[in-house]
Parts: sequence; structure tokens; C-alpha cells
Amino acid sequence: MAEFDAFTALVESPVYVVTTAVGGKRAGCLVGFAGQCSLKPARFVVWLSKANHTYLLAREAEVLVVHLLPGRHDLAAHFGALCGAEVDKFADVPWSEGPDKAPVLTDALAWFAGRIHHRVDGGDHVAFLLDPITTHAPHTSTGTTPPLSLHDTLDITAGHPA
Repeated sequence: MAEFDAFTALVESPVYVVTTAVGGKRAGCLVGFAGQCSLKPARFVVWLSKANHTYLLAREAEVLVVHLLPGRHDLAAHFGALCGAEVDKFADVPWSEGPDKAPVLTDALAWFAGRIHHRVDGGDHVAFLLDPITTHAPHTSTGTTPPLSLHDTLDITAGHPA
């Protein structure tokens, strides 16, 4: 396993905040395992921990919203270190209602909403295969802050049970 950890340490992957809503309840969490997985059709996969409160809602959801974060460690810590079963993560964060009533974070660098095409159990995480339905990705300009990366968030302890 140490060799695999050394391999993954070389990769500078972005982190995402994934949000959803079901039956009037909202949830969102920090995600480190995600990425585009198909060109035609365009598809993206997000892996949610089975221990995560967001996963419980996502099992019933039709849509997930995937947000890229600017260099905002505080926003990543908010969605990564707090447990949605204990606190309303959206109470102190600016957001608006997006597709299928899923929360869209106002301070996101970019985001897309995806309809859940399929779920695959991968062990302690479940893959949610998404078909993008709406995207907000402003044109980048010189000086744009790169998205927050997994390496930027390694100090955040997950807010869900181990």
C-alpha cells in the first residue's frame, strides 16, 4: 500500500464539493475522488463515502451538483470537516437553488449539475456516474486562481464517522 500511496501523492487532483437535495433535505460534502470518465457521451464520476451523510441522500437523489472550489480552504473545511447529520452546512454559506432543488454554491469557481445515470459499489465508496445537464464555467482569464487541490486539503479530518 505504501507504494500506491507514493504513486497517488504525485497526482495533483482537484477537490470538489458535491451537493444534492431530496424531500426538502439538503446535503453536501468534500470529495477527493472524481473525474471525467467519458467524452461521448460526456460523463463524470463522483465517488461518495458510504460513511458520509451526503451519500445517504444521494442514494435517493436524481441529480448531484459538482463544484470546483477556488483557493478557499475554509469552504473545503466547512464541507469536509462538518457532519451534515449534525449541522446545516448551508446555513452560513451563500447558495441558490439549482436543478432538482440541489444547492449551488455561490462562491464556487465553476459547477455542473449531473443526472445520476448509474451507481456502482466500489468498496467503502460508491461511484455516481453523472450525465451533465447544466454547467456554469465562466471563461478563465489570466490570473484566475487554480482550483483547490487534494494536497491543499490533506489537513482536513472528515466530519463523518470513520
